[in-house]
Amino acid sequence: MSGIPGDAGPLEDAALTRAAQAGDVSALALLLERHRPGMRAVALSVLGPGPDVDDVVQEAALVALRRIVDVRDPEAVGPWLRMVVRNGCRTLLRGARRVEPLAEVPLPPDGETPEQVLQSHALRNWIWDAVDSLSPALRLPVVLRYFSSGITSYQQIADACAIPVGTVRSRLSQARAVLAASLGATAATAHEDAVRRTENSWLEAHATLEAAERGEFDRVVRDRYSPGVSLFTGGQRLGGAGLLLAGMEGDLSAGVRQRPVHVVAGRSLVVWEMELISPRDDPDHCPPGVAWIMSLDGGRFDRVSLHHAPRTVPTPDTNADADSGTNADPA
Repeated sequence: MSGIPGDAGPLEDAALTRAAQAGDVSALALLLERHRPGMRAVALSVLGPGPDVDDVVQEAALVALRRIVDVRDPEAVGPWLRMVVRNGCRTLLRGARRVEPLAEVPLPPDGETPEQVLQSHALRNWIWDAVDSLSPALRLPVVLRYFSSGITSYQQIADACAIPVGTVRSRLSQARAVLAASLGATAATAHEDAVRRTENSWLEAHATLEAAERGEFDRVVRDRYSPGVSLFTGGQRLGGAGLLLAGMEGDLSAGVRQRPVHVVAGRSLVVWEMELISPRDDPDHCPPGVAWIMSLDGGRFDRVSLHHAPRTVPTPDTNADADSGTNADPA
């Protein structure tokens, strides 16, 4: 016997795993609770006592929520869960002397985003309801880290939220604890259809851009945005609806176009990730992308935060320097 509590009852594990893969949220909640002591024991054995243990176990539980459908041997779900914890511990120990754990969200091997995986099975609605129950300060880092496609590292989230990296880590730790309690308390309740909400948001993103190109963005702002909407970037308020309209008009006049590439849609927080397409005669006019991070109040967008993807910095051609005999770093 290994002494790990999660080793007992492979047949029961198999039944719970199959039920969870079929969309039974109470089965998944029971499965995670059943194996939590074993998952924690692994984290303690690798990391030793400390706050990182709870962080890794909670993060592993969220990974399991997204990836339970990938378990091919339901009787071995216990070792699989402990492997998830062990991988999280190793990532933590590799990262910059444990300053920033799990700097990047691990993606499935087929390259799908966490959101695409989440939408592939019935557990998504349960998870989204728990995310929507978080406070705004905790919800935004969680949505960006686990559901966006391009704002997942601690530093990227810090830039988008205009908060220090340490605050990102603290808020994610708090959010994981709240999510664990919320998921356990709501396993048996009905949940809103997150897929339909996301599909509608995709349609709205496309319709918004099409209306803007027809010169009708002002109508969209009147219909979908609060009269007192605020536009932010880098945590600073730049203006209201007037600036939102002027910014869109300025981009279109300059020949800049936007193309939606990823959408995250909660009840009170929506993220539209856009590719920015510069005009042909000015290919460096704008950054490669922008995320519209929007909160809703009463069904209308009341706050829009723009987060631009960084421009790509060309890598110096050191071979060319050597061939030409020049010194790339003169004294």
